[in-house]
Amino acid sequence: MAHLSDFNTENKFQAVIKETNRLTPADTEEVREIMLEVQDPGFACEVDQSFGVLVKSSGAFGNTLHHRLYSIADLPKKKKGNALVTMLVKRCSYVDAFNGEIYDGVASNYLCDRKVGDEITITGPHELPFTVPEDKASNLILIGMGTGIAPFRAFVKHIYKNVKNWKGKIRLFYGARSGLELLYLNDHDGDLTNYYDEETFKAFSALSPRPHMSDPIELDKAIEDRAAEIIEMLGQTNTYIYVSGYEKIKDVLDKSFSKILGSKEKWQTRKAELVAGKKWAEIIY
Repeated sequence: MAHLSDFNTENKFQAVIKETNRLTPADTEEVREIMLEVQDPGFACEVDQSFGVLVKSSGAFGNTLHHRLYSIADLPKKKKGNALVTMLVKRCSYVDAFNGEIYDGVASNYLCDRKVGDEITITGPHELPFTVPEDKASNLILIGMGTGIAPFRAFVKHIYKNVKNWKGKIRLFYGARSGLELLYLNDHDGDLTNYYDEETFKAFSALSPRPHMSDPIELDKAIEDRAAEIIEMLGQTNTYIYVSGYEKIKDVLDKSFSKILGSKEKWQTRKAELVAGKKWAEIIY
């Protein structure tokens, strides 16, 4: 898996904040949808790409440039030749493992604090591992957690608006702590629900049983509840699995798919086939 240090930061562009909207209520974790206008007609970013944000930060070792990648969260647009790109940003903090102090995430807090008209520096575009299969009869199992919905929102919209005539099944599993944090699948900003009437598309949400506590999101239950269909899809050679989310999602998925297929060994074999056939891709952060 590529690391941030592997990505070229030489291609820098200036972008202006055109819109910044909080998608989650005030009493939940802050997630913002931010639209940028890139001030260079030479910049273009597609749904299977990401872009970086460069932030100057200061610390014990002096000033540094902090680089963070973001997936395209909507279909790219143009305004007078300039690219308009949309991103999802969750305001983050972390606990230092050595001193126990809580620190603000550099890029996330910087971006959440930006106002309309502010200018930021971006890099890219950078490639994502999620590509639309050439065979329109291919099945897609998309699994996202939190802001991991971003690439799949753009991906699904691209398939139904630009690729069209998709014949395979698309199953989106998306986890959040509560329905209030379930982005793009709710009454307020639920544009992914526009595709529910497509014969091929279905989305399933997974929530925490106690969203204000540390109970895990029941993504495993949402997947295992559809075991029969997943077994059928995994039995076909044209099925792809794409995953986007936190590191812990990998263990959850391994356990769930092992349970569905009947053993850890069967899942390891099937996953190895998916990886070898370039039908498994993940973005883990």
